[in-house]
Amino acid sequence: MEDDKRTQFRKALREVKNLPTLPGIISKLTRMAEDPNTTTEQMGRVISKDHILAAKLLKLVNSAFYGFPQKISSLNSAIILLGFNVIKSLIISSSIFELMESQDVELWEHSLGCAVVSSVVAKRLGMSDPEEVSTAGLIHDIGKVAIKMELRPEFDALRQMVRDRQLPMLEVEKELLGIDHAEVGGWLAKSWNLPAKLVEPISCHHNPQEAKNEKLSTAIIHFSDILIRGLGYGHGEDIWVPPLSKTAWQLLNLSQQDLDEIVAEVEEKLWDVKGFSLEIQAEVESGMSHQPL
Repeated sequence: MEDDKRTQFRKALREVKNLPTLPGIISKLTRMAEDPNTTTEQMGRVISKDHILAAKLLKLVNSAFYGFPQKISSLNSAIILLGFNVIKSLIISSSIFELMESQDVELWEHSLGCAVVSSVVAKRLGMSDPEEVSTAGLIHDIGKVAIKMELRPEFDALRQMVRDRQLPMLEVEKELLGIDHAEVGGWLAKSWNLPAKLVEPISCHHNPQEAKNEKLSTAIIHFSDILIRGLGYGHGEDIWVPPLSKTAWQLLNLSQQDLDEIVAEVEEKLWDVKGFSLEIQAEVESGMSHQPL
């Protein structure tokens, strides 16, 4: 029965017309980022052709995530300071979060917080691509948006069950849908042709022991999701903090001192992120107030 449900909802999500597709510019920029002959100016010219994307990119670059002391006003400066791969990750994030910020501000705030923790932990562990790990943290719950947008009656029933039975959303999703948001997020990431380094941390963030190729990144997203919930950046009625995977914890190999320092650094960064989130919320509400009745 559960497999039937999973197949049914998978089919529904595959056939939807409303879920966004990522702009073709991402594929082009991904190819450019992998070409050693690409120049900053070439990449800047491609991005600048999409004025909305360019504006979003500069907004994210100047946000609390990066904390540059001076304001960055040109795409070329942003690319030089951050590098091609970070810019690519930011474009993915800005494209997806246009959807998220309009759908669910609480989830947006939780996801921003998860990205901050992911970045702090990835840098502490000396990972070569902390920005990609941070991007995975930023979009780890995109499956929740897909369920909310495309399975609205089921989503409303899920929320009611969470309230009535005081159960975690993950548990209720499996019971009602036969799937969970991590699995849905993995399908979505694959359908968008996101890099494999992002797909597994999204699809396995509640079951990091199932990760095959991106074990450490997945463990970081799993830990970050739990830590940010513990710090009060949860999601709506789903107030439960999931259990920490023993596999992930052993992989991270963090000491008590590491933990204390991570929490201190994260709490400091979260003040800035909270301000950024409130700014987004004001924009969303302003946009809604200007919608025609």
